[in-house]
Amino acid sequence: MSVIRVLSVISLLVCLSLTSAFANGAEASHSDDILVLKFAVLGDAEPKPKAEFPGVSAAVDDVNKLAEDGTMDFVVGVGDIAHKGTVIQYENVTPVLQRLSLPFYPIMGNEEHGDTVERYLKYANLWNDGKISIEKPSYVLERDSVALVFASPDFGRDFGDEGIAWMRKQVKRLAPKPVLLIVHGAQTGVYPENADKGVTHEGFKDIVAQPNLAAVISGDLHMDMERVNHSKQIDGVHYLHIPALERTKIPDETRHTPMFRVFSIFDDGQVLVETYQVDVEKPLARHEYRFELPSK
Repeated sequence: MSVIRVLSVISLLVCLSLTSAFANGAEASHSDDILVLKFAVLGDAEPKPKAEFPGVSAAVDDVNKLAEDGTMDFVVGVGDIAHKGTVIQYENVTPVLQRLSLPFYPIMGNEEHGDTVERYLKYANLWNDGKISIEKPSYVLERDSVALVFASPDFGRDFGDEGIAWMRKQVKRLAPKPVLLIVHGAQTGVYPENADKGVTHEGFKDIVAQPNLAAVISGDLHMDMERVNHSKQIDGVHYLHIPALERTKIPDETRHTPMFRVFSIFDDGQVLVETYQVDVEKPLARHEYRFELPSK
């Protein structure tokens, strides 16, 4: 064998060795990360014309399977579960959501405002079946490394001065702890696929400008994850769309694939957002999104 061929073989072996070491090191580094919080997020439902919830039911089954390893903490809802807030919608979805093995933290959407806040709170507690108590439409869930601010709209999908003041107070009170803001809809303009739909109150700009606000998690738009830009960063804030479980509207209604998302937060501040299609065991790699929480 010529000297050149010998050197080529040695060079290839060295490269393979270094590649293997790098891959093993990266895997070890990932395995060293400590998971501090993990939760699933369910999107809009509000089925029509029939009050049937096959997408929600499939998502509940999948979330329960994911929760079997003990790493998931709870489930979040971004509103619009009951179309127009009717009793039949609430009644039909209740036994489905009661099958969740984990606590369910929902907010209202514009559909729930089709009836009273009292009706919504009644069913929000029935959905939990004693796991937790939901006493108000807006509330805060605080953990050591991050806080979740659950802000139900004051009317429709929007906020009045009172709701804006409440959100601002909570985000500032929690500083410098990073905050994930759960709202039914993001502010207008965030998603150009339907730029005019969303929060219009001018005071919302001040909330998303707070330095400890890490992300806005919302639904409302019923967007097809395959055909829109569903996750993005704007002015330092990450915007994550949660797809609807029963109906897709944007960019059109020609196809619907029920999906939900799972957030994993690690001790180094890294956040992994995975998207699951119902009845599919593994997350969809093409929809993975990562970001870092602002430092305290």
